[in-house]
Amino acid sequence: MERPLVVSALENQVKARPVPRHVGIIMDGNGRWAESRGLDRLEGHREGSSSVREVTRTARRVGIQALTLYAFSSQNWARPAEEVAGLMDLLRDYLERERAEILDNGIRLNAVGDVGRLPRFVREPLDRLIADSAHNTGMVLSLALSYGGREEILHAASRMAEAISRGELLAGRVEEADFESFLWTNGLPPLDLVVRTSGEQRVSNFLLWQMAYAELCFTDALWPDFRTDEFLRCVSQYQQRERRFGLTSAQVKREDTPQRAKA
Repeated sequence: MERPLVVSALENQVKARPVPRHVGIIMDGNGRWAESRGLDRLEGHREGSSSVREVTRTARRVGIQALTLYAFSSQNWARPAEEVAGLMDLLRDYLERERAEILDNGIRLNAVGDVGRLPRFVREPLDRLIADSAHNTGMVLSLALSYGGREEILHAASRMAEAISRGELLAGRVEEADFESFLWTNGLPPLDLVVRTSGEQRVSNFLLWQMAYAELCFTDALWPDFRTDEFLRCVSQYQQRERRFGLTSAQVKREDTPQRAKA
């Protein structure tokens, strides 16, 4: 039975100010959470799925347009085969269990990464939910699966080179927007905030192109402990920062300085 929603003062404060359009989260610490309790590492990932649900709900409530969750990296394939298999089972279970939640709340599911490497029993429910939610107009929930930032850039560069060879682009006139159209994140709002849990302070090959001007927030909370209040505190930190995009503070504060639409 779900707990009744109690909106905190912090949530109301966050809603009263502009929120980031696009938030990316490096969900770290599932294994350490489990090991510290004498549990199998997969139990940490299972508990972390509750954080995914709660954070997704909160992000949607406060008006964030896009939420991208780093669920499985290109490098995670090198983990022990038993753990990878368990993660794939948990991913399939998540897609089946959260299907109604996503569809009933107008969320559009998206996936970024080399999803062709995923096993069929994961790809099929993933593809179905992406297709069935394609016309939803609420928040976009992107799962970064078999994803790496360097891999994404190489993939985009290869596709752009093919377009140039076909005469669809002129090599000497390529602009940032042209390159971005070949990224897996094409169509998503600019990335404003990246959060990493578990106390680690690195970006781990996540959205490398997109985070050029994103604000970074690092928290000591392990992902299974990262719930609504932790997420709102990160958004609140973002709201208190001055985003200059190469300008001076004086320029940013001038009333006639147009707000930058993207980094």
